[in-house]
Amino acid sequence: MTATIKGKLYLLPAPLGENAHAETMPISVKNKIEELNYYVAENEKTARRYIKRIAPDKPQPELKFWILNKHTETSEIPTFLEACINGNDMGLLSEAGCPGIADPGAEVVRIAHEKGIQVVPLVGPSSILLTMMSSGLNGQNFAFHGYLPIDKHEKKQEIKRLERISLEQNQAQIFIETPYRNEKFFEDLKQNLHPSTLLCIGCDVTLTTEYIKTQSIAQWKKTKPDLHKKPAIFIFQKE
Repeated sequence: MTATIKGKLYLLPAPLGENAHAETMPISVKNKIEELNYYVAENEKTARRYIKRIAPDKPQPELKFWILNKHTETSEIPTFLEACINGNDMGLLSEAGCPGIADPGAEVVRIAHEKGIQVVPLVGPSSILLTMMSSGLNGQNFAFHGYLPIDKHEKKQEIKRLERISLEQNQAQIFIETPYRNEKFFEDLKQNLHPSTLLCIGCDVTLTTEYIKTQSIAQWKKTKPDLHKKPAIFIFQKE
């Protein structure tokens, strides 16, 4: 009996916002979405809306989704790839940016490797890398930390610790924050980093309202960018 050839798992980037420049999404993503009917996504409604926008002629009733978010039971995740096991290609679709980077899809990718499923990443926008590219900070040595602790004292200690590492290792330190906490996080950085430390803020990256700027903390104390409820990346480096 011939064994079923496993399908592939395609990692499908999504635009970083509703008014993102069209050219940020390559034609390869559109072509693959037009082919695929099986998807893992964080939110079915927004995933369907994105698919309809990028492939308007694709029949929506044919699509099947497995939902991966903070409410998903860990024990359910291995079953998401049954379509691949049965020979069907699947898409892992991010809400914004690239799947698996600051994204719950990383767990699906790990399981795909365990099950011998080929993982195929497609090119698309990453606010982390685009901001790092634009920062002028050390692109050969950087670390992405995701979110810092919410507790004020713990956050202060972590900022100080990572600033020391940045100086010792000549390493850029990258962070994200929940958009409604951006301005508070910005204030925490200004209060706790050395005046000479460089800070890059990338806000609304790839959107028509894109804002990317690098300057010292001393200079930032004279500037007040509008970061409220906007997706943003923060990168600092002590020299």
